[in-house]
Amino acid sequence: MSRPGGVGNEYLPWLIPGFALVNLVVFALLWLGGAIAVAVTGHGWQPAPFTLEVYLSLVSGATGEVWPQVPPYLVYGGAVTLVLLGSTPAVVLARGLVRRLREPRSLARSGELSGLIGKERASRARDLRPSLKDRPRLSPDDTGNLLGDLVPAGPELRSSYEDVELDLMAPRAGKSTGIAVPRVLRAPGAVMLTSNKSDVFTVTRQERTKVGRVWTFDPQGIAYTEREMWWDLLSGCDTIEGARRLAGHFVSSVNDDSSKKDFWIAAAQNTLTALFLAASRSGESVNELLGWLADPADRTPVDLLRDVGMAAMADQLQGTVRGAVETRDGIYETARQCVACLLDPEIVAWVSPDPDRPEFVPDEHVLGRDTLYLLSKDGGGSAAGVIAGLADAVIRAGVVAAERMGGRLDPPMTAVLDEAANVCRISDLPDLYSHLGSRGISVVTLLQSYRQGVRVWGEAGMDALWSAATIKLLGAGLDDADFVDKVARLVGQHDVRTPTYSRSRDGSSRSVSYRQEQVLPADKIRALPKGTALLLATGVRPALIRLRPWYKEANAGMISAAARAEVQAITERAAERWSRRESGQVG
Repeated sequence: MSRPGGVGNEYLPWLIPGFALVNLVVFALLWLGGAIAVAVTGHGWQPAPFTLEVYLSLVSGATGEVWPQVPPYLVYGGAVTLVLLGSTPAVVLARGLVRRLREPRSLARSGELSGLIGKERASRARDLRPSLKDRPRLSPDDTGNLLGDLVPAGPELRSSYEDVELDLMAPRAGKSTGIAVPRVLRAPGAVMLTSNKSDVFTVTRQERTKVGRVWTFDPQGIAYTEREMWWDLLSGCDTIEGARRLAGHFVSSVNDDSSKKDFWIAAAQNTLTALFLAASRSGESVNELLGWLADPADRTPVDLLRDVGMAAMADQLQGTVRGAVETRDGIYETARQCVACLLDPEIVAWVSPDPDRPEFVPDEHVLGRDTLYLLSKDGGGSAAGVIAGLADAVIRAGVVAAERMGGRLDPPMTAVLDEAANVCRISDLPDLYSHLGSRGISVVTLLQSYRQGVRVWGEAGMDALWSAATIKLLGAGLDDADFVDKVARLVGQHDVRTPTYSRSRDGSSRSVSYRQEQVLPADKIRALPKGTALLLATGVRPALIRLRPWYKEANAGMISAAARAEVQAITERAAERWSRRESGQVG
């Protein structure tokens, strides 16, 4: 019980009018429900007097004393009908109020996200894609990339195909099911996916075959696919820039933090640049290039560079060859370690000309609706340098094609760089991000943490990548305390209302004060539920969204059946391959 003079006793006087209001509502329902029942049964409009005697008769069940011509069940049925009719708008209003109260305080609401919703999004899509201007109606996938639903109950949010995205989430937080798979399935144009697992491949491959050709580049047997294509590794190395970029990808695959290159790494990149250039300009193969690396005294690449008019590059390579033996051998050994994956004949076969299989040409791929899966293991012996080289070739081909189209690809190309820090270390990716979106190349880079990106691109590179991304999704399981604290500061603070009650001899009083608190403290950001993400979009306040996993969409049953068939095919191919290896056959 509340003590005399306590806060609880302040509300006791309200019990009397509250009780009177309840009786009034009950009386009104029974009175009006009975009158309607009399009218419906053909006895005309006969409202009863609004008196205490009538109320007691209706409450006690003696409706015959008021309306003798109407059965009691019709009177009470009319009252129940009124309750049901009146409760519908009340429930809608209550749900709206509850949803409003459940919305994260001080985070963006639907009114602030108009650029990611509805008509404004469609208008922007028409401006970016000339092919949509004459279409009377656009499908949602024509207007942008699906991000998810605004918490707690929508609406659906989509980014523009001009946006470039950076997603940070821990393993099993929804990167594949909620981001990678939907992006591949819904892409309107060409697709490129990198991964070190076969999960996205198995779910999406069958669906992508319905819209275009599927190319699977799987040199290490992630999905145990047979080799049905080849890509000319040296095709883009006929210029110094192209040769240096390819060399940089191989160097980055073995060198954490590409911004920190010691003497041996830098010298190895210079040497590989010269060798790639010599092989490409002279039409030599990758195996010939490996032979030059194995024998530093071989003058063939120097002579080939001179023959094609690259005298300065030839002199530089010759200076390395003629230097101190210890220095020369150290440089060449470092270079050999960078391209060690090419010693595997199964990997080399994927990047060497093969007259019996079709060649993958990046310049053609970016103009259609084909799909390229780039699969590689991470860790020792990975083909990450080859994967990064091919991914970079596709992106550069997209940029060139966009320039020929007047500025942007139409339809836009989707590049999902899953496990980018492990299997697709494009050394200058932070620099590329700043303009890829404006070229119609929608890039999504998926990392497990901010620190993982720092390990590959360095602090400055990761900061540049973070700043250039116009859409950032931060999911569950981010354990980097410094980074999460930084995000909490970016989300900002809000005023928290704090009521205070005090009591004295003269009575009780109530006052209100305000204090500043973080909208989302670091511990809440770290503890975001799986399947949700904090959305940081350029120009609007942060918002909390719920990802849309592919298996919760309307066509999930059909996709699941195709995925099961794909998994079964992989299992059979794996068993066949291991059987061949046990019997002494290669491949």
